Amino acid sequence: MKRGKKYRENVKKYSPATVYDLSEALKLVKSMAFAKFDETVDLSVKLNLKKSQSVRDTVVLPYQFRGEKKVLVFCKPEKEKEAQEAGAAFVGADDLIEKVKGGWTDFDIAVATPDMMKDVGKLGMVLGRKGLMPNPKTGTVSFDLKGTLAELKKGRTEFRADKTGVVHLAVGKVSMESEKVAENIRTVVTEIKRKRPADAKGDFIQTISVASTMGPGVWAAIKDEE
Repeated sequence: MKRGKKYRENVKKYSPATVYDLSEALKLVKSMAFAKFDETVDLSVKLNLKKSQSVRDTVVLPYQFRGEKKVLVFCKPEKEKEAQEAGAAFVGADDLIEKVKGGWTDFDIAVATPDMMKDVGKLGMVLGRKGLMPNPKTGTVSFDLKGTLAELKKGRTEFRADKTGVVHLAVGKVSMESEKVAENIRTVVTEIKRKRPADAKGDFIQTISVASTMGPGVWAAIKDEE
């Protein structure tokens, strides 16, 4: 892939093969951010997984950096008031299902009560493609709408390993204090380690990399990771 001049200049600022202490890695990431907008800091964690293994869960980052997300709730009429009082942007049942079936997805997160999943499951072509399908594993299928939305508003976000065994997650902004971004990263890594499959062998976490939206990736090490 052909890289721009600023990118190539930044690569000269560090050793791409070196694994830096997390604080030093973030310092480098910040120094190499060159976009005119406030770049996002992205975390990539390569896991030692077999094809049959997967890692997926949710995490609440200690320090938030995004605006409030619009939450849609699929529920029966008797749960609508609870969802609305909990701060849902959109609440409904068949009416919302039909709207989404038509291609409307002007929301960030979809939540459903268990008794709605039979019908919501039919929206796989729309919600699944955008990663919006409610799922018990990510806590977005629940009768406890008050508790679920409270967690989501705190910034609960999903993480999952892709087909190559890498977890990608945004963990902050370049403008944030490095220690806050570092704490977000430590929190994510801790949660990933908790999801280690029981039959996983060897070193579970193979590499950790951090990068800004437009900048190069920097290998990072977290103390006491093993």
